[in-house]
Amino acid sequence: MKKTDLSDPNYFHKVVDCQWACPAHTNVPEYIRLIAAGRYTDSYMLNWFSNVFPGVLGRTCDRPCEPACRRGRVEEKPVAICRLKRVAADFKDDISDRLPAIPAKKNGKRIALVGAGPASLTVARDLMPLGYEVVLYEKDPRGGGAMRSQIPAFRLPESVLDEEVDRILDFGVECHFGTPVESMGWLLRQGFDAVFVGSGAPRGRDLDIPGRAEAAANIHIGIDWLASVAFEHTDKIGKRVVVLGGGNTAMDCCRTALRLGGEQVTVTVRSGFDEMKASPWEKEDAMHEGIPILDYHAPKSFEHENGRLTGVWFDKMRAEKDERGRRKLVPTGEEPVFIPCDDVLMAIGQENAFPWIERDLGIEFDQWDLPTLDETTFQSTLPQVFFGGDAAQGPKNIIWAVAHGHLAAISIDLYCQGKSLKADRPAPGVTLVSQKMGMHDWSYGNDFSGAQRFAVPHAETFKTLKNIKVEVELGFDAELAYKEAARCLNCDVQTVFTENLCIECDACVDICPEDCITFTPDGDEADLRTRLMAPAKNLDQPLLVSGAVPTGRIMVKDEDVCLHCGFCAERCPTGAWDMQKSILTLPQAGGVCRV
Repeated sequence: MKKTDLSDPNYFHKVVDCQWACPAHTNVPEYIRLIAAGRYTDSYMLNWFSNVFPGVLGRTCDRPCEPACRRGRVEEKPVAICRLKRVAADFKDDISDRLPAIPAKKNGKRIALVGAGPASLTVARDLMPLGYEVVLYEKDPRGGGAMRSQIPAFRLPESVLDEEVDRILDFGVECHFGTPVESMGWLLRQGFDAVFVGSGAPRGRDLDIPGRAEAAANIHIGIDWLASVAFEHTDKIGKRVVVLGGGNTAMDCCRTALRLGGEQVTVTVRSGFDEMKASPWEKEDAMHEGIPILDYHAPKSFEHENGRLTGVWFDKMRAEKDERGRRKLVPTGEEPVFIPCDDVLMAIGQENAFPWIERDLGIEFDQWDLPTLDETTFQSTLPQVFFGGDAAQGPKNIIWAVAHGHLAAISIDLYCQGKSLKADRPAPGVTLVSQKMGMHDWSYGNDFSGAQRFAVPHAETFKTLKNIKVEVELGFDAELAYKEAARCLNCDVQTVFTENLCIECDACVDICPEDCITFTPDGDEADLRTRLMAPAKNLDQPLLVSGAVPTGRIMVKDEDVCLHCGFCAERCPTGAWDMQKSILTLPQAGGVCRV
C-alpha cells in the first residue's frame, strides 16, 4: 500500500474532519483552544476571517462540522462547536483595530452585488480590502437577506445580526436598500466590471389542492410570512394554526405562530419523523414548547366556509419499497384526518426565482431554473456574472452561502485582473509543525476530559413565549465554555511517524489506549484492514501508512479511533513518533487566509 503523504490536503480532508466538514473551513480545534484559554477576541477573529458571521452562526448554523467531530467517535455527543462560536462572539472585546484596512485609493474596478444576504456580504468583505468599489442592491429595507427575513428574533437577536452585517457594510459598501433589481440587462449596462448574484431562493413552494384559492386569505407561504413578521408587517395569527412541512422553516413558523397568538399549533409532515429535514435540535425545541409533530400526514384539501378557512384534510401515509427497492409513500387506506384551523403556514420548500434575468443575455439555466455554473469558480456562462448561495445551487444554509462567497470573490478578483480563474487560483495547503518542547513535553494540552456534552442554558418558557424578541438560548457562560472546550480531542495535532527512526520495540503498540497502531506486512488496503489490532471498518477514513521499517513491515494507524493523546510519542525511545500541528492555508481573494 502506498505511503500516506501527510502534506496532501486531501488526507487531512478526512483526518481533520471537523475543519473540512465546515464548508468555510474554520480551524475548529484552534479557536476551541483559544476559547479554553479565555482568548475570546482571538477566537472570534479566527472565526470571522473564515465564517464571517460568528455571532449569527453560533446561534443558527446547521453544524456540518459536528457530525464529523472526533469526540462523537468515543461517545454520543460531539463538541458543541456551534455554541462555542457564539461564545467567541458574546465575550469578545473591541475588534475595530483588528479589522482589515480599506484602501482610500480604489483599484478602479466596480462590482455589483444583487442581494444583501450572507453570500453577497462575504464577497464584499473579501473584495473591499483589495480596493474594489462594491455596490449593493437589496429589495428589503435592511441587510442580512434570509438571516433577517427567515430566522426569528427569538433565535437570532436583531442586535447580533445588525452588528455583523454593519461591520461589513461600514467598510464603505455603496448600499441601495429597498431597490430590487428588475432587469439583469439594466444592471449590465451600468458598466460594472463584474456582477455577483446572491439573491437567495426567494420563492416558497405552494400547494395546489382543492380549496387553496377559496381559502387563500388564511393560507400563507411560510418564508413570506416569516419575512412579514421580521419587518413587523404582521403581528398576529389565528388561535388554531397548522404548519405544513418538516424543515427548519416549518419549525421557525410553528414557534413564531405560538408567540403571535397561536394557542393550538400543529406541524404535519408527509414523511416519517426521523426523515424530517429539520435539524434534530430544532425539532426538540419545537416539541419542548408543546408543539405536536404529526408525521405521515399528506394534505388532501382545505376545508372552507364562505371564504373562511376552517381546517385541512389529510391522507394518512406509510412508507414501503417498490419492486426496485426504492422507498415511497403510499396511502394507508384509513379514513382521512381532519384538523380544524384558522390559518395554515406552508413551509414545504423553496425554489429559485429569476424572472428579472432576461434569457437572451447569455446566462444559461438548467431544467430546474438554476444557473449553469462552473463548480469551482461559480462563474456563469456570461463571464462577468457570478452566482453564490441559494441563488447558485438552490436552498441550503448560511455556511454554504459564506463558502460560495469566498470562492466567488477569488474568481471575481482573478477575472478583474485578467487572470485564469483556475490556473491562477491559489490552492489550499497543509503545514505540519512539531509540538515537541522536550522528550515528553508538548505545547498543546492532551489531557482527556471524560465530561459529557454540556447543555446550553435556556430562558424560562413563560418568558420566551410572551415576546417574540426574547432569545430562547442563553448560551454558555465562561465557565461552561471552558469545560465544553476541554472536550476537544485536538484533531489538528497529528501523530507523525518516521520509519527510519523506528527500532520496532512495540512500545507504542503496548501503550495505545485504542489499539489503533499495528506493525504488519504490507498489502492492499482491503486485506490490510482485516489484519489490524482493531480492524478499521470505516472505509471513508484513510489509514496512516508508513514506509518499510527495518524488518520490512509497515506501520498502519487507524485514524478513525485515534484520540491524538500523544502516548505513542511520549513512550517512543527514538523519537520515531512526533505530534505535529496541521495548519491549513486556505484561499481567499488576494491570496490565502490562515485559519
